[in-house]
Amino acid sequence: MISSRNRGKIREFAQLLEPHAITILTAEQCGLQPVEETGRTFAENAGLKARAAAGIAGMPAISDDSGLEVEALDGQPGIDTANWAETPQGRNYVVAMTRVWKLLEELGAPHPRRARFHSTICVAWPDGHEDYFTGNANGHLVWPMRGETGFGFDPMFVPEGHTSTFGEMPHSLKNRISHRARALAALSRACLDG
Repeated sequence: MISSRNRGKIREFAQLLEPHAITILTAEQCGLQPVEETGRTFAENAGLKARAAAGIAGMPAISDDSGLEVEALDGQPGIDTANWAETPQGRNYVVAMTRVWKLLEELGAPHPRRARFHSTICVAWPDGHEDYFTGNANGHLVWPMRGETGFGFDPMFVPEGHTSTFGEMPHSLKNRISHRARALAALSRACLDG
């Protein structure tokens, strides 16, 4: 079970886990209510969501907590990445990306404006055991935003060694180099391969 309601994340999980012939159930399909993310680290929040899902569904549950860490902003928005997109009308990542860039401009942050995406994945098992896996994608931020194939902050993030943003890349490429892909690769080596 994937403990997420984020359609972009669910799509990525499905594509990344497809080679293992795993049937994915989502939090919505299992009737799991949203879990309040009260942790102060990615691992704490991933664990909260995975434990809740495993407890209700009675099956292994995977949850990811991830975010954008901007070097010149002392790692912000970090675990509050989704909160930076909150508006009275719901989440709006154009608003969040504009906020990040405006802050960088106000600070006069030098180019390239270094950032990384971080992902921590928790696998919670029905017996109470938990496994954690992390992945990072280093890169820099660009403006204006570019591309419509990703989600969240993808249109302003260019990963190292590339000239396209995550928002411009085909899913097949992003799913080989993203923070979530790297965390899931570690999960696969530990729990699924062999």
